[in-house]
Amino acid sequence: MLRFIAASLLIAASVQAGPALAAGLKIAVVAPTEGPFALLGQQILDGARFQAEDRGSEIIMVPETCEAKDGSELTKTLLATGAEAAIGFLCTESLEASLPALAESGIPAITLSVRSDILMEDALKKKWPFFRLVPSAKAEAAKVTEVILSHWKNEPLALIEDGTIHGRELVESVRGALADIGLTPVFSDTYRPAQEQQVSLVRRLAKSGATHVFTGGDRADTAVIARDAASEQVALTLMGGETLDAANQPVPLANGVLAVALPDHAKEPDAKATVDLMVAAKLVPEGYVLPAFSAVTLLEQAKDQALEDETKLGEALLKGPYQTAIGPIRYNANHELADNPYRLLQWQNNRFVPAAAVTGTE
Repeated sequence: MLRFIAASLLIAASVQAGPALAAGLKIAVVAPTEGPFALLGQQILDGARFQAEDRGSEIIMVPETCEAKDGSELTKTLLATGAEAAIGFLCTESLEASLPALAESGIPAITLSVRSDILMEDALKKKWPFFRLVPSAKAEAAKVTEVILSHWKNEPLALIEDGTIHGRELVESVRGALADIGLTPVFSDTYRPAQEQQVSLVRRLAKSGATHVFTGGDRADTAVIARDAASEQVALTLMGGETLDAANQPVPLANGVLAVALPDHAKEPDAKATVDLMVAAKLVPEGYVLPAFSAVTLLEQAKDQALEDETKLGEALLKGPYQTAIGPIRYNANHELADNPYRLLQWQNNRFVPAAAVTGTE
């Protein structure tokens, strides 16, 4: 009786989390099973498997080592599964090795992690059925620019970065986009990262007249800057990128610091039915669990569309939007997410919340 009730609950939740009549299909999950990324691989597998069999889909695990030398073996194993689609792919090396063979077999691949613009450019040129459930490398800079223009356009702006490749490229992309519309920061600087204090930087910011600062650096440095600005009684509104979504140590992040980052999918309305069911099944919906589950429901709906249109699965993926637990998924002609998933968040009482939910963020 308990098993019957559990099965009924699963089916009921499927109606809310995705179409109940979605066509089942065979999906390969390419993810690490050993080493430092094994936990992430397990999250992907758990998310993909959740309810898959109830909806008629089959999940097949394909170990991913993230080593270029193992690419040939991974490709052989992947093709031998007879899968109609493949998801996962935490590493660029795995995609580079397997995409040509997958394309030849008409098997679409969806990465939950890789954001390389160069790889996507190659895929488009060679007509590989490559998609991703994460934003491109350019999307973060685009959202930061959008936020600055909509919230800070008339404020004295500073752009600072930590000298890392990511920090420098992010800030330069934002600077270039702002320059195109005639907006120039009053202060720019590359600061030394991983310092115990940033008082000198804070004083230079104050001297420049900047009141709103975008920090192209990690969470620890941004937390130090916020702390030292408060101790120097320098009023600064700080905003960072996705790197601020990290461990809150060694210096706690101050309330009010902004971040352009991805939201916590588990707390989004679209995910509630699925999250409740996962919790009831003692599956923690963290990390890659919800994205992997959503990739499966996305593919199932796309297969329904492909059968209706008598077309290929990869072509059907471009027909969205398709509703998933992480929100509606729609791809543009370049196989990128049509809607930028980055949001403006604010650190408040030990967690990031939507900035609109906090008074005085604009």
